[in-house]
Amino acid sequence: MHSASGRFVIVFNGEVYNFKELRHDLEQEHCAPEWRGSSDTEVMLAAIEAWGLTAAIKRFVGMFAFALWDRKERQLHLVRDRLGIKPLYCGWLGEEFVFGSELKALRAASQTTPAVDRGALTLFMRHNYIPAPHTIYEGLYKLVPGTIVTLSADDVIRPRTWEYLATRARTFWSAREVAERGVADPFGGTDTEAEQELERLLEDAVRARMIADVPLGAFLSGGVDSSVVVATMQRLSNRPIRTFAMGFEQREYDEAQYARAVAAHLGTAHTELYVTSTDAMNIIPRLPELYDEPFADSSQIPTFLVSELARQQVTVSLSGDGGDELFGGYNRYFWGRRLWQRFGLVPAPARRAIGSLLSSLPQGFWEATLSPVMPLLPSRLRVRQPGEKMRRLAEVLGHESPDALYYQLVSHWANAAAVVVQGHEPLTVLTDPSRRAKLPDYTARMMYADLVTYLPDDILVKVDRASMAVGLEARVPLIDHRLVEFAARVPLSMKIRNGEGKWLLRQVLYRHVPKALIDRPKMGFGVPIDYWLRGPLRDWAEGLLSEDRLRQEGFFDPVPIRKKWGEHLSGHSNHQYLLWDVLMFQAWWERQKGVCEGISSSSFAVSS
Repeated sequence: MHSASGRFVIVFNGEVYNFKELRHDLEQEHCAPEWRGSSDTEVMLAAIEAWGLTAAIKRFVGMFAFALWDRKERQLHLVRDRLGIKPLYCGWLGEEFVFGSELKALRAASQTTPAVDRGALTLFMRHNYIPAPHTIYEGLYKLVPGTIVTLSADDVIRPRTWEYLATRARTFWSAREVAERGVADPFGGTDTEAEQELERLLEDAVRARMIADVPLGAFLSGGVDSSVVVATMQRLSNRPIRTFAMGFEQREYDEAQYARAVAAHLGTAHTELYVTSTDAMNIIPRLPELYDEPFADSSQIPTFLVSELARQQVTVSLSGDGGDELFGGYNRYFWGRRLWQRFGLVPAPARRAIGSLLSSLPQGFWEATLSPVMPLLPSRLRVRQPGEKMRRLAEVLGHESPDALYYQLVSHWANAAAVVVQGHEPLTVLTDPSRRAKLPDYTARMMYADLVTYLPDDILVKVDRASMAVGLEARVPLIDHRLVEFAARVPLSMKIRNGEGKWLLRQVLYRHVPKALIDRPKMGFGVPIDYWLRGPLRDWAEGLLSEDRLRQEGFFDPVPIRKKWGEHLSGHSNHQYLLWDVLMFQAWWERQKGVCEGISSSSFAVSS
């Protein structure tokens, strides 16, 4: 779209929710053009023309990625929203500078085939996603959230590296500054005042995202985050909100029953679907295309399926993502803190000896020993897959600092550089001390790290790609930037209390949903990949993990991968996440190289 004066041209992906307020402000300031329509895009252009690019963006509330061409200054501005909800890629293919919302669009724009970036592949094996600014391709990059990159015609022929692009970038919103400012100026009110302020901000964020001229609904897992979003939606609506949930045949992964109970209490129009291994296998061939680059969060499968289910009835769906990072919900916040409190004072050699003793026993032993005990423990101490947790415990005991322990907790392949041929790990927010937030509390540092890495590069990628693949727009009210800024000021004691995470968010939810419907161990959107790999997905996985194939393609050392595969098939260990990392790269690479145009349905026949 062109601006009214013709100076600016924009291509835009996303939504600016407060565009009506901005339009009113422009009219009051006598800066409004003669309006040609009623879209947020037109208002964005008018705001940029009236207030300047940076000042206008700071007033935008929403999710957005856009490119703006200034015909007067002959400059290109690339802009990504504060939290990284919408994607934006850019870089060089051959002699051309390219940008867009999808890597496949960039590939289509050039005859050049970019090489696989071995550093990015190594990061993928560690994290199961590729952190910004890296992508799987050499020379192509993700724009960092909250930044503007400005280029002239001369700039695009300069050194073709992210380091050069970074010199052309400026920040309009910084999660690091927000986190540090929140600690310096904490919320000083009472618990009740904090609850009231959180509920007010939550209502504003949800109300803004409920404005739509198309059918609207919400994802509902029955957990704290999705339930508080749906409860708020239902209070603001004069008709039952449409809600959607997924279930699994394996009971330990099934949350549909909890979503059903919350939906019944709130009176929503609820729809659920149970996922089978057949459903999963029908999706797997599409994953490389949907995600454009290797992506191995296995909940990508149910996320796609629940998006597909929702799209049958609605065009916009609200999601509860972000609550864990803002209010302290992940198990690692409790595990990490407790582990360091209990073992941090123990000399490192002794910790390593304890770790070696724990790792000498197979995961199957711990599963058989601890699983029967879990129902007898208080809810906050129960965990799913205790054998996996004991393996993690054994790995982290030798670390010298709490931050190193956290890094281990969020790692998949701890020796990723050894698994990838010619592998190396570029510095990231997690490994570059100069990019860390200066926060005195260990748990606060973990939450900040997740906010700027795991949330934008895993969770939001998963939701955005899965929903957009079926023509569904997913909106995430919990990471409205005003709510994020308030959460940064909330003292940790209001987030984690009595060994329970998301305390403040729970208090708001308990005003509308009985505690008994919510109070249970955190599950997450888990998928029974471990069962599927030993059963219906076994032949498919074996084909991608064959030693000859791994050696011939030259990306991975087959020895550790084949070892993990054998241990997993034996049932003595559960390496589902490590194996899924390799499988998702292999499936992506197969599609890239055109080994076959599509995997036949017979390849995914369910084993009897």
